[in-house]
Amino acid sequence: MTGALPTAASLYERVRRVIPPVEWPAFTNDIEAILALKRDRNAVILAHNYQTPEIFHCVADIVGDSLALARKAATVEAQIIVVAGVHFMAETAKLLNPNKTVLIPDLSAGCSLADSITAEDVRLMRQRYPGVPVVTYVNTSAAVKAESDICCTSGNARAVVESLGVPRVIMVPDEYLAINVAAETEVEIIAWKGHCEVHERFTSADIRELRDAHPGVIVLAHPECPPEIVAEAEFSGSTAAMLDYVEREKPPRVVLLTECSMSDNVAVAHPEVEFVRPCNLCPHMKRITLANIRVALEENRHEVRIDPGIAGRARRSVERMLFI
Repeated sequence: MTGALPTAASLYERVRRVIPPVEWPAFTNDIEAILALKRDRNAVILAHNYQTPEIFHCVADIVGDSLALARKAATVEAQIIVVAGVHFMAETAKLLNPNKTVLIPDLSAGCSLADSITAEDVRLMRQRYPGVPVVTYVNTSAAVKAESDICCTSGNARAVVESLGVPRVIMVPDEYLAINVAAETEVEIIAWKGHCEVHERFTSADIRELRDAHPGVIVLAHPECPPEIVAEAEFSGSTAAMLDYVEREKPPRVVLLTECSMSDNVAVAHPEVEFVRPCNLCPHMKRITLANIRVALEENRHEVRIDPGIAGRARRSVERMLFI
């Protein structure tokens, strides 16, 4: 990486609507150090939409939802990739960049969905439903991906399911995503009972209270939410689809039923939109901080490694998704 580094003042202009001035000085030293380390070490940072604004808007090079990060990770030229996200995202980046160094700042940044299923569970599902292909959400470990036919994200799940040209599929691990996709396709979907601890907590009562308190609010729901939430929302889609909706429709007042930082990150680019912010925090995403991103770059902490016997089969499942 070459060229002059951004100044703290110029970076603050990006996020001044969502980070109070009194908080900004606590971030500047780490931000400046990270920017210099990226340049000196030929490194890039991939940040998920659920990262906090000082990470998402000030140090990240590539941002987006799981699908966007997977696609862009496959084209990264830098030798070092730091994933500001959870562990399965770092594994996916490593699968697509086997000869590069992939770092995750905190090894304990996990995922309730990824933890809800094992490779052995997938093998047992195959035994129970012989010949039925397995579509696996990217929110899973590399070992689970290796037992699957193809991966999907919330943004392309229906397209992936229908691409297989079969009457029914097994879809793991998110039960609500599977049910919501099943409502949009004629393919029969056999679901696993995994849930996202962020999205499963939203209720229909939450939506009614939001509409009472904020007349005219437009409700956007992530498809990991329960089906009754998706049914009551004006729009349901992946985090990228939510962003597209806000950019396209520019609703005067909107609520995003997803992780808290998503609203902050979208609000930065849309000062004309009022964002109502009842949301749920992902404790795993919030384990990633500027401080541990800096340490990851300084000390090569923590490098992601995947067993070669697993990596090849898992990579095939991810690449089949990206081809679609």
